[in-house]
Amino acid sequence: MRITPPTRWRRIAAAATATAALVFTGLGAASAADARTTVAKVTPKVTWTKACSAPKAGAAACNAKRVTGGTTEYMAEQAARKGVTPAAANAATPSGFGPTDLWSAYGLTSAAASNGSGETIAIVDAYNDPNAEADLATYRSYYGLSACTTANGCFKKVSQTGSTTSLPAGNTGWAEEISLDVDMASAICPKCNILLVEASSASYANLGTAVNRAVTLGAKYVSNSYGGSDSSSDSTYDSLYYNHPGVAVTVSSGDAAYGVEYPASSQYVTAVGGTALTKATSTTRGWTESVWKTSSTEGAGSGCSSYETKPTWQTDTGCTKRIVADVSAVADPATGVSVYDSYGITAGWYTFGGTSVSSPIIAGVYALAGTPSTGSYPAKFPYSHAGTSALNDVTTGNNGTCTTSYFCTATTGYDGPTGWGTPEGVTAFAG
Repeated sequence: MRITPPTRWRRIAAAATATAALVFTGLGAASAADARTTVAKVTPKVTWTKACSAPKAGAAACNAKRVTGGTTEYMAEQAARKGVTPAAANAATPSGFGPTDLWSAYGLTSAAASNGSGETIAIVDAYNDPNAEADLATYRSYYGLSACTTANGCFKKVSQTGSTTSLPAGNTGWAEEISLDVDMASAICPKCNILLVEASSASYANLGTAVNRAVTLGAKYVSNSYGGSDSSSDSTYDSLYYNHPGVAVTVSSGDAAYGVEYPASSQYVTAVGGTALTKATSTTRGWTESVWKTSSTEGAGSGCSSYETKPTWQTDTGCTKRIVADVSAVADPATGVSVYDSYGITAGWYTFGGTSVSSPIIAGVYALAGTPSTGSYPAKFPYSHAGTSALNDVTTGNNGTCTTSYFCTATTGYDGPTGWGTPEGVTAFAG
């Protein structure tokens, strides 16, 4: 199902053109000459496409969703504040949230400015994105982040074997996922190093081998924005690939609405759900969130695993096995993030959603919080701060219909789609 795109917006008047150009950069400050006409905020409404095809047996699909048209939350909010009518999203300029928006939403402004030096966030994806480093450079330069390159030691790309020269075949869909992941790691933790590990295919064996490679290369934070069906084989993959004490392994909860995906259901990882993130100047926080749900088959994944053992830190009584998710962050394509991508697509700015956004965000928050203690399972850390101001409790929305309400419906405290909530600073992610 796809949302019907809105009719193309017209600007209020020709005189507003220069103002709109400034608004959509996400960088320029308003000048005294800016238009001040009051314009009602438009409800975000977008069309989007999946970057990757559906998963096959023994393999995973990436969870990136690229906006193809419509009006995003970022565009609508900026236009209403500046007194112009938003134009349709296009590749010429960012139309999604940037780093400062995410820092503001999740209480990370101070930490992002000060923390992360010497830490390495690993991004695990399938196939090769030949333009990954160049596209990352464009993203970081645009948003005023320091350069992160192979030359200065900040960026490194390897295959699942650790080779820097013998890399997998290129794949345009997974390249979109790669651009999204490295941009979000940069956005949350600008001072962190980035290690991109490219699996030779999307099989669980190869992706899992890439996870192991990331850990052997020293990464303490490993983001995985992919998944497939929960199955009886999961415990084998767990022991081979995802059981890494002292390492924060984050995994997207999935984008098919209510239902469980692996490896998010692994007892050893932090399963990251998804929200719709909305600017709200009437609140102290300045933002509100609800469960991401576009339709009955499109939204943040959640639920009770049929196979995975329940970790000791999960104490809910409705699910005797592992329940997904643990925490969450923005994932709705309509409230999505800006990404720069050029491989196999018109080079430019695109807005992305999906829990592929939320997983690298949470990996970045763990990195800002500091190296996990030896032998720890960082998935446990947020549970120690459940119900405190260290997490934004998401209490509205659902991702479908379920017999046990909290498996699919937001509520005060823990719920499946958003876990214990979204970050408010880094306290809940240290331990």
